[in-house]
Amino acid sequence: MFAGVLAGLLLAGCTQGYAQPQAAGEQPAIAGGKAAEPPRPTDVKLASGDPRQSGGVIAAGGADAVYNYGPSVMLDRGQTRMWWCSQYGGAGPAGDDILYAQGQSFDGPFTGPGGGIPAAVFSGAPGQFDGMHTCDPSVLRVGSTYYLYYTGAAGDHALGNAIGLATSTDGVHWTRAAGGRPILGPSHDVHRENVYGAGQPSAVYLDGWFYLMFTDTTGRAAGANGAGQFLLRSRDPAFGSGVQSLDVGGFVPVASTSAPRARSIVDGFSADLMWVGALAAFVVAHETDGGTTLTFWTADFTEHPFRPVLVPGPWREGPGLVRRADGHAPLSSAVPCDRVPFDLVRATVVGGAGAPTDLRHFGLDLLGSQACANPARLAATFDGVTMPSPERTMDLVRAGQRVRIDRRAVAAALAVELLEKAPPEVAALPVTARLRSGTEAVQAPGGGLALILDDHRRWPIPDALVAAGNASTPHPVTDTQWDGYRPGPALAG
Repeated sequence: MFAGVLAGLLLAGCTQGYAQPQAAGEQPAIAGGKAAEPPRPTDVKLASGDPRQSGGVIAAGGADAVYNYGPSVMLDRGQTRMWWCSQYGGAGPAGDDILYAQGQSFDGPFTGPGGGIPAAVFSGAPGQFDGMHTCDPSVLRVGSTYYLYYTGAAGDHALGNAIGLATSTDGVHWTRAAGGRPILGPSHDVHRENVYGAGQPSAVYLDGWFYLMFTDTTGRAAGANGAGQFLLRSRDPAFGSGVQSLDVGGFVPVASTSAPRARSIVDGFSADLMWVGALAAFVVAHETDGGTTLTFWTADFTEHPFRPVLVPGPWREGPGLVRRADGHAPLSSAVPCDRVPFDLVRATVVGGAGAPTDLRHFGLDLLGSQACANPARLAATFDGVTMPSPERTMDLVRAGQRVRIDRRAVAAALAVELLEKAPPEVAALPVTARLRSGTEAVQAPGGGLALILDDHRRWPIPDALVAAGNASTPHPVTDTQWDGYRPGPALAG
């Protein structure tokens, strides 16, 4: 919805002045971590280097788009892809649309799928909860499915915002999930002057869990102005079952996504969440005086492992971190064991109708990550990454081990990131299996797919496209046959 705070009514995701979050929590496992990592100090100050920013605006809608904000930026199979909030007069009902464009670098230029101006790929559904506004995209890809979490509203009315979900096979053509109904709405814990409601989602996929961070101005733990970032997780991307909420004592099961909001991890609006394997930490990017602040949390959200870092420069509305398809931080292509790049896109000025616009890129590197200090750190840093092997094949790191893959295209389809050169430290991770062309593929009675590698374990794969690319035709097996194979880790996600 339109950006700005008018008489306490938040009509989009921008505000100023944030406080530090509280510490508390419990639980989730570190990605790929089989070996326990030795305890590390907290509140560590990391050095920064290579500050950068684009020379100008990197993306904008067509001539009638008076605002551009709320970006979600994905590194996806060699492309930089971006979705953001804008509007086109002819795209759908009056209100916000989600635009899409792609580029060869963070600095653009970003163009529509076929070139030219960015395309409106998602708009309001008249008569539904998101009939007028679709905004604030957060996009993930898990396997071959793209998930779009977004803010929807039927009109400009009090507590009108809720979060919806759509899915896609290409990131451009979307189908509403959950029957077109919202998957999350305001909790109504507290009445405040800020009647925005719930929205501004940010999603991450980690260890089989979908994490969803969001604003809810009615949440109990939000600030007096409604600012706050709440966190849910579920193994269901639509959050229809098995939902857990981050409470003062850690993640606890809740009956629904509208359970009371007892704990906020950042006092702010329009933030973005990312898992940083090289630091074994989550990071929340949120706007503060002077730029975007990066606030770090341990995997269980109990402590701050690193001091906050500021990415300086002008801003008018919240950042979109440059992330991998699963919502994780990309590796440094040059020094992945020591350097972690943080790049983001944010709106920098106020445009027509007083709304934020002019998307620009900013970034810096953090140094001294010690990402390869021990096997657990190696596993977390390179989980899901593929790279050339010494045998002119490809190695995929999963769960602290390497799988040697004959076909590069298959390795790339399974990976969330591809390195053109293998860091020597990765040799410390054992090669435990080989995925040969045409290897056996099996399909469980419940529909699950797996490849049977040369270690005689079943390694789950996300869909039949991977099997087809490997010239492996799945054949059905009984429950007894499926259970007869020793389980291995999932080959993707």
